[in-house]
Parts: sequence; C-alpha cells; structure tokens
Amino acid sequence: MPLTQKIRFCTAPDGVRLAFATTGKGPPLVKVGNWLSHLEFDLTSPVWGHLLQTLSSDHTLVRYDQRGTGLSDRQIEQMSFDLWSRDLETVIEATGLERFSMIAISQGVSLAIAYAARNPERVSHLILHGGYARGRRRRGGGPAMDEEAEMQAKLMEIGWGRSDTAFRQFFTSQFLPGGTAEQHQWFNELEQVSTSPQNAARMLRVFDEIDVSTLLGEVHCPTLVLHATGDLRVPFDEGRFLAGRIAQARFVPLDCAHHLVLEQDKVWPRWVEEVREFLGTAGPAAEDPALSRLTPREREVLEFIAQGCDNAQVATGLQLSEKTVRNHITSIFAKLEVENRPQAIVLARNAGLGRAG
Repeated sequence: MPLTQKIRFCTAPDGVRLAFATTGKGPPLVKVGNWLSHLEFDLTSPVWGHLLQTLSSDHTLVRYDQRGTGLSDRQIEQMSFDLWSRDLETVIEATGLERFSMIAISQGVSLAIAYAARNPERVSHLILHGGYARGRRRRGGGPAMDEEAEMQAKLMEIGWGRSDTAFRQFFTSQFLPGGTAEQHQWFNELEQVSTSPQNAARMLRVFDEIDVSTLLGEVHCPTLVLHATGDLRVPFDEGRFLAGRIAQARFVPLDCAHHLVLEQDKVWPRWVEEVREFLGTAGPAAEDPALSRLTPREREVLEFIAQGCDNAQVATGLQLSEKTVRNHITSIFAKLEVENRPQAIVLARNAGLGRAG
C-alpha cells in the first residue's frame, strides 16, 4: 500500500520556509535532510521508496527538504553548515518531539553528529549510513582532490540544467553504479527536480569543506554505522573513521557498491534487520496475515528464501526440482502480494523467518 504523508511548513530564524513530512505510526524517527531530496517525488521512487516504506512501518518518520531543495524555499541568499544545523533544529522544534531516534544518510550524517553531540538528552539512537565527518577537501587528498572537487561542482553548474542527461549521469553512476535503467532514469530526473544547478553546486562546495571530526567523541548515544565497501561517493574508510571515534558505535560493512542501498541489493534484507534490531523493533510481532495463506510446503520454501538461498539451494534442501521450486515461489509471491525476492525476504524476516541462516 502506498505511503500517505502529511506535509507541513516551518520557518527558520532567517525566514526560509522549510517543508517537512510525517509518515507511519510508532516511536518517532527523525531523518536528517540530505542532498537531492523532494518530499513528494521521493515517496514512491524506485530509489528511496523501499527505505521510506520500511522505516515508516515501525515508526513515525519525520523527514524534510533542506533549504534550496524540494518543497522548501529554493531562492535563498545563504547556505552553510551552521544554517543547515539550525534548519534541523527548527524542524525538530516544529514537530514538538522531546526524545527520538535519528537516521542520517550521506552528507546528512555530519549534521546528525553535530546535533547528537550538542543535544545528548534528545537523541536516543543514532543510525549513520554512507556518511562522513570530513568533507572531500578535509581528507588530506591535496591539490588533486581539491581540483576534482571543483570540477564536480562545475559539472553541475554547466550541465544539470540541460535536457541531455550526460552530465547528470556521471553522478548517478557514482551513486548507483549497478542500478536498473529505471532507477538511473529516476535519479537523473531527481537531480533536476530537487534543486537548481546553481544550488546543487553551492551545496557541494559547502559539503566538501565540512569537518565535524572533533565532535565524534562527544556523541554518547548508541550508534549504528553502516557503509558499503564499494561506495564510490564516500570512501569506505570514512565509515570506519566514524565508527572508530564514536564511543558506543557498532560498525556494519555492507558488501555493496551502492551509496544508497537499493531494494534489489543482496544486503538490503540485512540492512533492514540490523536497523530494526538496533532500534528494538525486530522482536516478535504479529504475523502478517498473508503468511497464513501459505501451504506448509510454501512456508518451508519461504524459510529458505529468507535465509538468502537461491532456487538451486532451496531445491537441494527440500529435495525438489528447481521447476517445482519456481512454481512454489510464483504462488508465494502472489499470496504475499510482493513483486520480487527482496520484498518477500523483508516480509518473511519481519515475521521471524530466516533466523537460522
């Protein structure tokens, strides 16, 4: 079922109007704003939709568009890390939340670190995915790295406003190198829909100068750090850097090349399981009614699927032919009302299946 959201607006101290939305029910979870977002466009996207659906299934998810992007004010005079930090505070105050969990992705991780360090009484749990404490120009790469950073900003200014997607595809290929054609097309469109070429370049230049490494020792809440080993946008070592300097951090390497974990990725079910276990929502829950429609044999097949087995392994484990396994899987997908294997795995693991794998 598609998510429904409630969109509201609040005003930052300098008068910039910020759009924020809530979805789902349950304990509050604040998603820190990150580059390239659009509250409405993201909701059913092939890149963000599965993540938003998962987070909203257990929590009241609060997310917002940063100044200059999405449904927030686009024509803005100032843009800085301090202003983004105040925007996050403004959104949180507008929600009336006192204590909550927080999730941040990519550049949003640095903002979450700063907020959690300065507001320890507000943040109960912190999830950091694909992020960094040090921007591109703060990692010791020297003149060559500085030149690369400026080149990327220039590519945005020159090419993001064109109908030709070649310039935008450069960034899409870094974010989602193994994405489908549909996902690449959507992300190319997001780059154009979410903000102007000028704002995108302004943001990137600020991102490159971020350094909150001195605040890492001041983050004292339980923290989960997830990072793809083959991330082309933010080096894997930046995730290790974060986890090694936050006292209560647990590090989860993900065998993946995507900056944003996609629904078809083999690591996506693990991502869901790690996050839910960390937030305390992975315990026994009411079984999905759809599971009651499965035959005993179909449930056995689903158990193997939930453990990450392919069709050949299922066939061997249950002493069936692969054709019979395929027929069972077709029936299972229809009864569970899912379209693919990753969706079936998430549903099964939410119901407690696959734990033996």
